[in-house]
Amino acid sequence: MGEGMEDLKTTVVAEQVNTEVAEDVVMVKSKVTLKKKPVYDFFKRLGDVIISILALTCGLPVFVIIAIVIMIDDFGNPFFMQERKGKDGKAFNMFKFRTMFMHADEMKVDLMEENEYDSVHFKMSNDPRITKVGKFLRKTSLDELPQILNVLLGHMTIIGPRPFVRSEQEQLPSDRLLVKPGLSCYWQITDTVKMSNEDQLELDYKYIRNRSVGTDIKIIWETVELVVKGSNQ
Repeated sequence: MGEGMEDLKTTVVAEQVNTEVAEDVVMVKSKVTLKKKPVYDFFKRLGDVIISILALTCGLPVFVIIAIVIMIDDFGNPFFMQERKGKDGKAFNMFKFRTMFMHADEMKVDLMEENEYDSVHFKMSNDPRITKVGKFLRKTSLDELPQILNVLLGHMTIIGPRPFVRSEQEQLPSDRLLVKPGLSCYWQITDTVKMSNEDQLELDYKYIRNRSVGTDIKIIWETVELVVKGSNQ
């Protein structure tokens, strides 16, 4: 009798656990479905390779000049490499021109309470960690140029959701990583001042649903316009 009661209790507990797990699965159900587009994916990758090779070849003198100016302003490695989460959650090292002082990470600890954005990534106006040259590079998006190498290597693409560091991505749904991260996307060409996580996610989902050659060209065009106007967010 005692063993029968124990078995009954075990069965009830197991059913409760299974129900809770099922409820959890429903809660994390993806908000976006990735439609297969093999022709689009082929030409997108082909375009990425051609554009990145041309950009790296023609832009080499610009790379050298920017690197020298950065070292003059704050001596040290002019490049910044940071692990980001890419397609399907795979980690890769993203390249950028360094826009902050060499000891910026130590300064961030004391500035966390100054975060002005309702988002997983830290941002504040007049960030004291940014160098004079860094402010110009960020305003003109020139600090992003080294990511062209990430595009050539296949870690990134020209247009796609922006990649976040591990700690930031862990606070976001993994379904925003169904496609390769990119140099620019919808929320780079939108007024992102104090944009919430939910707003950013909706724009990422919008791109995943509507990705096409026409969408990519539109985002590239509007990104270039913002950079020329110096309105980079």
